[in-house]
Amino acid sequence: MGFSFAAGINLYATVAILGLASRFDWVALPPQYKVFDNDLVITAALVMFAIEFFADKIPGIDSLWDFMQTFVRIPAGAALAASVFGDSSAAWTVAAAILGGTLATGSHLAKTGSRMAINTSPEPFSNWAASFGEDIAVGVMLWLAWMHPIAALIVLALLVVFMAWLIRLVWRFVRATIERLRSTFGGAHAGPQPRRLPHQP
Repeated sequence: MGFSFAAGINLYATVAILGLASRFDWVALPPQYKVFDNDLVITAALVMFAIEFFADKIPGIDSLWDFMQTFVRIPAGAALAASVFGDSSAAWTVAAAILGGTLATGSHLAKTGSRMAINTSPEPFSNWAASFGEDIAVGVMLWLAWMHPIAALIVLALLVVFMAWLIRLVWRFVRATIERLRSTFGGAHAGPQPRRLPHQP
């Protein structure tokens, strides 16, 4: 579940860290995750992480990138969770995929929505701070999942609560922005109202 949550924020960093951790024996990964310990997988993940690292720091480009990644992060989060139960029954695999996909969706939407809100600020420093913070959060979550799984579960539960609050806040921001745009352009299209003549007796 921790891997799925991290994948919703930065899939390529998650895959690269999994592969490098297995390659250099930082942790003992389950057999199902040995596919990440492949030169082609590690190289592809690092290349895509480098692209995302720079795209994630540019206001506007980061939101476009996040939109495109919607079709990558969420299925990957489901697959990461399902692969843990690859040797179990189909019911466990499907249940894990549903939970993993839901977590990846939540963290992805929280990241995408908060970036849209941050992009309303003209300065780029808030984007950089948010991007670096997300990268660090991915590394911390993976480390906790490996070294302190109980602590990772507690942190994950707290993050889910925060994520739900953040998504609600971002949704309110998006609705308010849409209403402002509708009133602005609606008023512009309406044009000046005709002047009424005073009533003649």
